[in-house]
Amino acid sequence: MPRSYIIDDAMRKRFLLDREALVSAAVLQEEMAKIFAKCWIYVGHSSELKKPNDFVTRKVAGRPVIFNRDARGDIHCFLNTCRHRGAIVCTEREGSRRSFRCVYHGWAYRNDGVLGIVPGAEAYKGEFDTKELGLKAPARFESYRDFWFLNLDAHAPGLQDYLGRARDYIDLVLDQSPSGCMEIVAGTQEYDVAANWKLMVENSVDDYHLPSTHATWLNYMANSGVKIERPSDGRVLPTKGLAVDLGNGHFTTDNINFRGRPVAAWIPIYGEAAKPEMEQIRRELVERLGPERARRVADTNRNLIIFPNLVINDGSSVTVRTFFPDGPAKMHVTAWALGPVEESEAARARRLDAFLTFYGPGGFATPDDVEALELVQQGLANWQDDRWTEMSRGMGREDEQLNSDEHHLRIFWRRWNQMMDAV
Repeated sequence: MPRSYIIDDAMRKRFLLDREALVSAAVLQEEMAKIFAKCWIYVGHSSELKKPNDFVTRKVAGRPVIFNRDARGDIHCFLNTCRHRGAIVCTEREGSRRSFRCVYHGWAYRNDGVLGIVPGAEAYKGEFDTKELGLKAPARFESYRDFWFLNLDAHAPGLQDYLGRARDYIDLVLDQSPSGCMEIVAGTQEYDVAANWKLMVENSVDDYHLPSTHATWLNYMANSGVKIERPSDGRVLPTKGLAVDLGNGHFTTDNINFRGRPVAAWIPIYGEAAKPEMEQIRRELVERLGPERARRVADTNRNLIIFPNLVINDGSSVTVRTFFPDGPAKMHVTAWALGPVEESEAARARRLDAFLTFYGPGGFATPDDVEALELVQQGLANWQDDRWTEMSRGMGREDEQLNSDEHHLRIFWRRWNQMMDAV
């Protein structure tokens, strides 16, 4: 029988989460059926497939898939499973192939999914039809501005409707490019975290933890000449930031920038030599977008969550991050840097340096965040005796919800609980 994992009491301004949601194998099994099999799940970006016949393989929602362009340049997503006896048909991580051949019995598929070769096909009688035995595709596969998603539910609403107002924040990222075209920068970060996947959702937008968890980074910025003002008016960060509900479980922080942005907000870390080019980038933004939109692109930053497990961090740099459960207390994280296709070699170098300094595996943020999440998971061993997580910060606030409140965390958990409560 469905049950609620949250106590959401608007009158008492209390929001509590049942910690069983973060430790239970039964909950994870239910999540796979009710969330990952029902929502639009990020697969990849068009720029990862630059030429016809390019492909990458990865796991998406626990399913091995092939993300590829066929010989005509059309983009596909196929389940990486042979229709004969179920073996993986493409064992390489990436490359260029016109066909995929199963090593077990030699069945071979064209890169548009059509079954091309069946050794000894004459031995199959009856209703055996190679036209019906091409690689399976997910029920739905759609894109928004080069971001490709799959949905395993044939009856799900379209991707555009699902994204809703989150599209406005994706557009803000893409407006960094004069052509509106961004590309994944070569190189991928992958790592495992010994923690429940939903803790990464919380961490990705929880600006409340920045002064304590990332104090070393803040000190580094200040010592490098970046202006770090003392917070005021109940804030915990140097500038004001909001938490914004975008519907369908999507949400974002929306912050006035203090940390520098390679797109057009210079800080001393970038060096004096970078100033002329960054000033030119800003002029181009103003001419193309107008002063107000240019200010949004250059002088604000945000961490955007597309429910359930895609994060687009548009901060010190732009990173696209996704993560999937590998058990109730383990997740696999994949992250990429994203940048305008037109940017110069110097601008790209600044972007990657900013990306690695904060988000990189040896940067100021990622190792600290991983340790914090793993400490949470270790502490959750006491969940039966200390059952409830307190997530009420900001519930009594009558004006705008701040990025250091827990409003956006509650948005996620309400949507998660709603989907888990479905029959």
